[in-house]
Amino acid sequence: MQASPLERLLRHDRRWMLGGLSLVIVLCWTYLIAEAALMARGGSLLMTATGGAWTLLEAGLMLLMWGLMMVAMMLPSAAPMLLLHATLTRRRRARGEAAAATGLFAAGYLIVWMLFSLVAVLLQYGLQQAVLLSPMLALTSQGVAGLVLIGAGLYQWSPLKEACLRHCRSPLEFVLTRWREGRRGALVMGLHHGAYCLGCCWMLMLLLFVGGVMSLVWIAGLALWVLVEKLAPAGHWLGRLLGGVLVAWGGMALWAALT
Repeated sequence: MQASPLERLLRHDRRWMLGGLSLVIVLCWTYLIAEAALMARGGSLLMTATGGAWTLLEAGLMLLMWGLMMVAMMLPSAAPMLLLHATLTRRRRARGEAAAATGLFAAGYLIVWMLFSLVAVLLQYGLQQAVLLSPMLALTSQGVAGLVLIGAGLYQWSPLKEACLRHCRSPLEFVLTRWREGRRGALVMGLHHGAYCLGCCWMLMLLLFVGGVMSLVWIAGLALWVLVEKLAPAGHWLGRLLGGVLVAWGGMALWAALT
């Protein structure tokens, strides 16, 4: 019997999912590259929000920038989980079982990072009001930068980091233990996975303030590190190694600030 158009579409859901993820990631990176280039030339609208009180428009633009940056950095490492969810959804539909769209799972995941973006914007505003950020949004105080580096390094060794990273590195275990039925269930699953991802990476994201929030080198480097930490066979141990490096680096920065 010839398959219906819908059946043929569901057979290729992984391709559609991978293509959609790739498109979103490319668009977000395109925006970041363009915005960084404009800020380097002093022509970005975000430059108006680097001093004094922000208008509602400036705050909205900064929140948009942070949100797109989190999507660009975190979505690649979430791709295995999203593809697994899409595969399980297709198989459940093939058996005639109800299954919610993976888009709802992705929405829950991104909601968590949008909330983090809001907190990051508030933190950035506070740092700017304290005159602690450069025009490229990097910390100007070696002492504060050193404390952030030490904090991020110590967190790499913390039990919370270890627990969250374990969940992020085991998509199959996550769906076997956290699967929920229905649309609301898919959204809740996405929120749970996003919370684990946030618990794993939030201190790494704060390192953006050390190297510059709009530094493409730091953005790309941290995004690549998150990908390696979650997907590489030795990612857990590499994360601990990074923790030692960050503590040493932060210690040197703090010593330089105090002497």
